Amino acid sequence: MNSARTGLLLIAPLAIVLVGAFLVSVLLLAPTSFREYLPGTGIVPDSWTLENYLRIATDDFYREVVWRTLALGLGVTAACLMLGYPVAYLIVRGDPRWRLPLTLLVIFPLMLNLVVRSFGWIALLTNRGLVNNLLMSLGIIDEPLKLMFNLTGVMIGMVHIYLPFMVLMLVAALQNVPRDVEAAAATLGSGRMHVFTAVTLPLTAPGIIAGSILVFVLSISALVTPRMLGGPTYQVMATLIYDEYMQLLDWSSGSALSFTLVAIAVAIIWLSNRAAKRWAGLA
Repeated sequence: MNSARTGLLLIAPLAIVLVGAFLVSVLLLAPTSFREYLPGTGIVPDSWTLENYLRIATDDFYREVVWRTLALGLGVTAACLMLGYPVAYLIVRGDPRWRLPLTLLVIFPLMLNLVVRSFGWIALLTNRGLVNNLLMSLGIIDEPLKLMFNLTGVMIGMVHIYLPFMVLMLVAALQNVPRDVEAAAATLGSGRMHVFTAVTLPLTAPGIIAGSILVFVLSISALVTPRMLGGPTYQVMATLIYDEYMQLLDWSSGSALSFTLVAIAVAIIWLSNRAAKRWAGLA
């Protein structure tokens, strides 16, 4: 009883900050999402409508933005997982001499500002950037590749930004895998690949799921990188919410989009937790 009370007291300051800074401020926008907005007039105070939410579900433009956001999140998550697992495996199970350099290589991008990293990719991916100039100088292409203001540029930039989060989650998961279990499987005649697929990979499933949830949620809510590398025409939910609030001053639609994005993130986390529990039960 005392330990439970101590735990509650320890997390109480953080809980108060989260409730005050996040939950209360978000809930204050809930009534706004049901208000009617009239161009040139603003929000009608006493109005009540579901049009803002119905528009997201029925309007082709809004639906395309929602599906584009989800596809971007899934693509970034899959790419981070495929690139991050080998790196995490090398950090934990590779040559100890390479452990520190690889760890610093993963952590170093987190020390740079997000805007700086995005500007770096702009310098690399523009029509006359380093990548296109190098490919044209080598004779591989005759004209610049379109690497910006589309899915390609946004994917590249966001994978670079969120890859460290995936690697760190996988490193923690791999460190918790008992070496004795892998050694026992190898003693019983399993090859290295079979030990990995039958023992190591299933035991790191919690890290895979946690890292995937983290990267996916961060990806679908990202604003700076999609705006800088995707431009004003390549809209995702976060950039559309920003435009609704700051440019169109349509706080009603912006609030409805915000709550839709939060609902999608919560639903993904809930479904992933259920899948993880079912996976653990089957294992």
